[in-house]
Amino acid sequence: MIRVIIYARVSTREQNIDMQLIDLKAYAEARRLKIVKEYIDYASGSRSDRENYQKLLNDVRKRKTDAVLVWKFDRFARSTKELINALEEFQALGVDFISYKENVDTSTPAGKILFTMISAFAEFEREIIKERVRAGMEKAKAKGVKLGRPKIPLFTINGVLDMRKRGIDYKTICKKLRISKSSYYLIK
Repeated sequence: MIRVIIYARVSTREQNIDMQLIDLKAYAEARRLKIVKEYIDYASGSRSDRENYQKLLNDVRKRKTDAVLVWKFDRFARSTKELINALEEFQALGVDFISYKENVDTSTPAGKILFTMISAFAEFEREIIKERVRAGMEKAKAKGVKLGRPKIPLFTINGVLDMRKRGIDYKTICKKLRISKSSYYLIK
C-alpha cells in the first residue's frame, strides 16, 4: 500500500480547513492510499511561519512517505519557484506529488510529463535571467563601470598590518577600521 502524507493550509485560523481535508481523505481512500500523517498550517504561506510545512519536508527527506497529497498547488507552495524546488527534491528522493484540484499526480505518465514540462520552463526562465544579468554586466563594463568588490584602500591595509604587529585581535581591528571579517583575512 502506498503511504501518503496530506498537507493542507489556510491563511488564518478563521478560515475553514475542512473542505480540503474532506476532499483529500476521500481521494486517498478511493486510491487506496494509506494516510500516515496529516500536516495542517494556519499561516500566510511564507516559509518562516509554516512550521508543519517544514515537518512535512523533514518526513519526506527521511522517506517516511511515498507521496505527498495536497488540495491545490497554492495551498502547498507560494511561488512557482518554491513548487519546482520542492518537486525536484521529491523526484530525487523518489517521492510522488499529487495535487487534487489540478489533477496532477507525478506517479502517472501524464503527471511525470507535466512535471518535466514545468521543470523545463523553470530552467528556461533561469537561463533567460542569467543571460540578462550577463548582458547587463557587459553593458555596464562598456560604459566604464567597475564591477566586483571595491579594492581595500592602502591606508586600511597599512592600518591592519600595523595593528596586527601590535598584537591587537581581529575583532578589535575590524571594529576600529570598520571592515568586515572577510576583508580582514584578505589582507596579507
